Amino acid sequence: MNESTLEVSKIGWRFDNSYVRLPDMMLSKISPIPVKKPKLIILNHELSKELGLDFSTISDDYIASIFSGNLLPKGSESIAQAYAGHQFGHFTMLGDGRAIVIGEHLAPNNKRVDIQFKGSGRTPYSRNGDGRAALGPMLREYIISEAMHALGIPTTRSLAVVKTGEQVIRETSLPGAILTRVAASHIRVGTFQYVASQGDIKTLKALVNYSINRHYPDYKDTDNPALTLLKIVLKKQIELVTNWMRVGFIHGVMNTDNMTISGETIDYGPCAFMDVYNPETVFSSIDYHGRYAYFNQPGITKWNLLRFAETLLPLIDNQEDKAIKIAEEIINGFDSFYKNHWFRMMKKKLGLFGEESEDENLINTLLVWMNQNKVDYTNTFCSLIDEDLLKEKPFQDSIFLNWHKQWKKRLKKNKQPTESSLSLMKRTNPTIIPRNHKVEEVLKAANVNDDLTLLYNLLKVLKKPYENQLNAITYKSPPTPSNKKYQTFCGT
Repeated sequence: MNESTLEVSKIGWRFDNSYVRLPDMMLSKISPIPVKKPKLIILNHELSKELGLDFSTISDDYIASIFSGNLLPKGSESIAQAYAGHQFGHFTMLGDGRAIVIGEHLAPNNKRVDIQFKGSGRTPYSRNGDGRAALGPMLREYIISEAMHALGIPTTRSLAVVKTGEQVIRETSLPGAILTRVAASHIRVGTFQYVASQGDIKTLKALVNYSINRHYPDYKDTDNPALTLLKIVLKKQIELVTNWMRVGFIHGVMNTDNMTISGETIDYGPCAFMDVYNPETVFSSIDYHGRYAYFNQPGITKWNLLRFAETLLPLIDNQEDKAIKIAEEIINGFDSFYKNHWFRMMKKKLGLFGEESEDENLINTLLVWMNQNKVDYTNTFCSLIDEDLLKEKPFQDSIFLNWHKQWKKRLKKNKQPTESSLSLMKRTNPTIIPRNHKVEEVLKAANVNDDLTLLYNLLKVLKKPYENQLNAITYKSPPTPSNKKYQTFCGT
């Protein structure tokens, strides 16, 4: 590499690695496995700036060497984390089988984030895997995670994608790639499950204290840290899944190892956005029984929180029966807490202020009509904002016209100007989501034709999901009807 030491030092890395100081059982110190011919595919300049990183004087080849793991930045301490998880309801021991956290970087505002390489080679937790990743799934995570960020939904971010110059073998031979993921941390419910399964109370206590100090320092002096953490994570996860429901996002693999303590969305393997409204929508090819279907997401969140509570019982109270009773009381509050959050969210989607007796029925009647008439979830709410669109055929249905009349009557009770309702709806209902067929077009062009034009175009539109963008109609349109069911895969 011909970059000078001075130029490289100007990038601005500020590593302060704290997770490595936790007990050895929780991690393995390991370096990424070098790749043959790294090539930079995309670098997130906006995120780089937020992180205080400047690559403007660094060549693409050098950047590719950094984000492939061939050349680690000064101050990094790469590790693979150990964790467990319930995968589709079955408990198993896991860990970072193809990911390595190279360190914790401090942004200019001193916000601490993990910098993680995904697809960087085998680790002690790889089991029979090769530790590598294919280009398509890494670009999918880049697209969807950045779309989620623009939608205002807590998420991990994507800093870069690098091709490795090597092929990975799945069903076919595919171009290999490494994604650089940025996260508040990679501490999961599964992390706690792993420690709890070892029966190591001292390490469990250290993990609770570490998690609070890192994510919720305002609560570090509470009398019962474990109970405090359970309450906070419950609240964070309810807020997160409510946001998913708001935009029609289906995560697809809500295993406990994919549920973060920070409340960020993580792991974008088989995820997708719902087009036609159907609460039973499932996209993942391996979700045979609809465990992680759209309408099941809140219930699975509660189930995951129960698993989290189980890990904390020894720290909630010395008497197990008493600890269980305390934890159950908290978890039992999930249903009403979630319903209130969801109800308020749906009222915002319809521009409703205040409380009226007919609100719940108004919301449910619309959703039932949408399901029965197979209308587009995102575009229906946009049509309520832009009433010219209501002239289209689906909305000429008598049931909808009656509902629309009742909705208009309810808006008059807002005691707020019409403009306030429209403004609320515009802030809540995106006009643009990463439509599945558009994402697939991007991935095909990148994989087959090595063409990134569609990728850049899609990312540009997704940055402003709440605006009526000129020349963006193609990104708003649902796919043409097809007898072929759209499926996603956990592709690694």
